Amino acid sequence: MLDGEWYLLYVSSGHEEQARRNLEQRIKYMDVGDRIFDVVIPTTKEIEIKAGKRHTMTKKAFPGYIMVNMKLDERSWDIVRNTPGVAGFVSAGTKPVPLPQQEADAILQRMDEAPTEVKMTFKEGDSVRVTSGPFIDFIGKVEQVNVNKGKAIVLLSLFGRETPVELDLLGIERI
Repeated sequence: MLDGEWYLLYVSSGHEEQARRNLEQRIKYMDVGDRIFDVVIPTTKEIEIKAGKRHTMTKKAFPGYIMVNMKLDERSWDIVRNTPGVAGFVSAGTKPVPLPQQEADAILQRMDEAPTEVKMTFKEGDSVRVTSGPFIDFIGKVEQVNVNKGKAIVLLSLFGRETPVELDLLGIERI
C-alpha cells in the first residue's frame, strides 16, 4: 500500500483525462514520484442494453473530479495546484483535506467491481420490436421492466387483443 493520503481535485468537467495526463507528466519531469504516487479518475462500470445486445461501458463516477494519492508538503502541493487543467483541491479551508481512508477505499473498490447498473434504451410505455423467440418481429408496448430478472412485460397484439408477454431484455429493441 502507498504511504500517502487520497485527495480530491477539481478539474474541468469533460477534461479529467487531460488533467490526469498533465499531472502524470509533471510528476515524471519534476521527479516527485516519491511524493505523488497515483492519479485516478473515479469510474463505474455500467451495462447498456442497446439493439438487443449488452455493452459494458465505463462512466465517470464524479465528473469534474480526479483523485491523487500523495504525501502533502509544500512542493507536492505546489506541483499539483499549478498543473494545467487542475482548478484546485477540494477542501474546507486553505489547506487541502484528505479523503477519509474508508471513503477512498470504497471508491477504488467500486471501480474494480463488476458492472451493477443496467442502462436500457427503452422504458415503460415505449414501443418495441421483438428480435428473438417465438414472437419475432412482433411490435408491442412495454408495460413493465424488471432489470433484476432481465425481463420486460410487453403488450403484444395476439388473436386481436393485447396480451402481456414476459420477454428477455436482450430480445427486444426500441423502435
